[in-house]
Formats: sequence, structure tokens, C-alpha cells
Amino acid sequence: MVGNPANTNALIVIHNAPDLNPKNISSMMRLDHNRAIAQVARKLSQPIGNIKKMVVWGNHSCTQYPDLSHAEIRGSKVLDILPDHNWVESEFIPTVQKRGMVVIEARGLSSAASAANAAIGHMHDWILGSHHDDWVTMSVLSDGSYDIPAGVVYGFPVTCHNGDYKIVQNLPISEITPIYAGKLS
Repeated sequence: MVGNPANTNALIVIHNAPDLNPKNISSMMRLDHNRAIAQVARKLSQPIGNIKKMVVWGNHSCTQYPDLSHAEIRGSKVLDILPDHNWVESEFIPTVQKRGMVVIEARGLSSAASAANAAIGHMHDWILGSHHDDWVTMSVLSDGSYDIPAGVVYGFPVTCHNGDYKIVQNLPISEITPIYAGKLS
């Protein structure tokens, strides 16, 4: 599902197409995932391809939470090499959360090319597989992982293989992360 509200639209399809396997329905968080990676790459003057293990929890909206606590650059934690930790709260999170709105305000239109590129990346990884040392963010039907109620379409870190995805399990969640505090919708 690409059209907004993407997570809600995916849930509507799941509930109204009982012959479809719910694991065959997801909504795209890849645009937000790509935006988060681009922000980190720009801040640390790194190629985008060096940023791994990004997570954007939640919904494709301003309530999402781009989480750097697991992100890596060439095996090092982003948070360990980030020179300015205030940047995370003051610039990184709000920029990723509100980027779509900023683009629409500036252009009068959405970022169709970025969304199309994200849709291609989403489907590419889902069908052909994500990299063995990385994961991607997809909104999928929750199985109760990370205390997100089962049956909610939610952005999780996933690995993909042969057209299937699996939610990455057992990531430590920081007490400041809204998912931990039950504040993320």
C-alpha cells in the first residue's frame, strides 16, 4: 500500500479481502526509511550505502519514530560517532517525520519520484531479499512483537527472503524511544 493513510489502507484491505494472505499486504515505510538514511549520510558525510540497520517505527505520518539506536556505519554505531547528539532530537527526528509535508508545501505536490523510488526499493527487497547484514523498514501486520498489539499495521525492522519478511526480533529498545513508553501510534 502506498496511498495515504498507508497503514490504515493496508488494514482495510486485510479486513476486506479475506482470501488474501495478510502477509502479502504491507504499507510503505521505505520513503521514511530512505529519508532517515539520507539525513544520517549527509550529517556524517558518508555514502548512503554505508548506513545500515535503520529503523523507522510506527506509521507513515508525523507520529513515526526514526530510531538511530541500532543504525550502523561500516560496523560502528551511528550514535557512537555522531558529533552532535542534540541533532537527533532537534533536527533528525523532526526532519524525517515532516519531510513529506515540507516537500508538499514547497512544491505544491508530493515527492512522486522519491515515493516511486521507495516503492521500487520496497518491492525489490521484499521479492528478491534484503541484504544479509541489514534490514529495512516495512509496515506489516503486527504479531505482537515489541508489545505492539497484534492486528495493527505498524512499521518494523524486517528482513526479507524469497518474497517473505520476518520482523527483526529482540532489539533492545531505549527508554527514551516512544515505542518503549507506549507513546507511538
